[in-house]
Order: sequence, then structure tokens, then C-alpha cells
Amino acid sequence: MTPLILALLAGAAAGVSLGALGAGGSILTVPALVYLLGFTPAAATTASLVVVIVTSVTALVAHARAGAVRWRAGLLFAAAGVLPAAGAGALSSRVPATVLTLLFAALAALAGLHMLGRRAPRENGAVSGARAAGAGAGLGAVTGFLGVGGGFLAVPALVTVLAVPMSAAVGTSLLVVGANALVALAARAYSSVHLDLTLLLPFLAAAVLGAWDGRRLAAKVSAGTLRRVFGAVLLAVAVAMGVSAVL
Repeated sequence: MTPLILALLAGAAAGVSLGALGAGGSILTVPALVYLLGFTPAAATTASLVVVIVTSVTALVAHARAGAVRWRAGLLFAAAGVLPAAGAGALSSRVPATVLTLLFAALAALAGLHMLGRRAPRENGAVSGARAAGAGAGLGAVTGFLGVGGGFLAVPALVTVLAVPMSAAVGTSLLVVGANALVALAARAYSSVHLDLTLLLPFLAAAVLGAWDGRRLAAKVSAGTLRRVFGAVLLAVAVAMGVSAVL
């Protein structure tokens, strides 16, 4: 297969991951753009934000139509995490990249193990504003410090802190991830990074189509299966990131 075809498949996979799990877009997108399409790391991270925003909104619409989004919890998460993310991001610039990668890998592994071992959470109809804001601030600080996405942390936080069902946590995570990516992209509005739209737009189209398929997949799979798949993906990501940091 040519690099372009492989990149389009990776884009579709990123969309499926976001649509079905509410996470995984940037982790799959950035390597594909760098290693398959020849983007520089700076351009890839910026382009990834565009892909995540559009794909998250696309999948969010599908989840919202199915009533699988907790808007209040998601908005509180997103709003509470903006300032902590900015402050933690400034602090993270003083920490070696290898250390940051290992810390994220460890956190992803812990979250994955917790999701694999957790029973189905009870639905919490009345979301506590204080709990949601506190969890959102913590999520923003962690993602800002580690500099990686947010969906892999948002979904476990929604499930474990607010007892949001996995099906609703996936849709709500898309709201959080999309908002975080929009803020990050706005912060780069005046950067001089060049994006090759002839390569980015086909990748984006594949991701959007994948997001619709991901939503349909999520609708057909039980919450318990989704949690187990999500936990396994988290562990796989943790292992891959840990190995790449050490080697």
C-alpha cells in the first residue's frame, strides 16, 4: 500500500476511535501525519487539532441525536480545565519529553487497568457541579502538563468520578475533547506553521466517515464491552508510549 492509502486508513481508524470510544484521535493522527504524509511534528500537532475538532463535532452530533451526551457535565469539564491546562502546559516545558511520555504511559496504564476491572457504573442523574468542575480542572491540569489529547483521560474521569455510563461518557468526552482542541488551536492562530491542505483534507474526510461508523459501532456494543475494549486500548497505548520513550 502507498503511504497515502495507509494514511487514509489511519484517518478512518482515528475517526472510528473517536466515534466509538470518545478518544484516540490525536494519538493516531499525529504519527500518521508525520510518518506517512511527511508533516513536520509542529505541523502534525496543529493539523491534528483540526482533525480532532471536526471529527469530534461530527461524532458528537450523532451521539447527541441518540441522547448520549451529558451536556452539563461536559461543559463543566471543558470550562474548568482551560486555565489549569494553560498553567500546567507552561510548567511542562521545563520537564524532559521522555519523563512526560513515561508519566502519561503510567497514567494510561492505571486508567486502563481500572476500566478493565470496574463493574458497570450506576447512572448518576444529578451531576454535582463541584465534582464535575474539580474533575475537569484536574483533567485540564494533567492533559496540559502531559501535552497529549484528553479523551483517554476524560472518559475514565467521567465514568469513575461522576458515575456516567460508558455510553454517555463517550459522547460527553467528545464535547470535552473538541472544546480542548478548539482552545489549543486558537492559541496557535498566529503561528507560522504551514498545513498542506491537499494531504490534510482527504485525511480529514476519512476521519469524518470513520466517526460515523464509530458511532454506529458504539450503538451496537454493550457498555461493558466498550469499557473492556477501552481499557485494552489504554493498556496498548501505555505500552507503546513507554517502549518508545525508553528506546
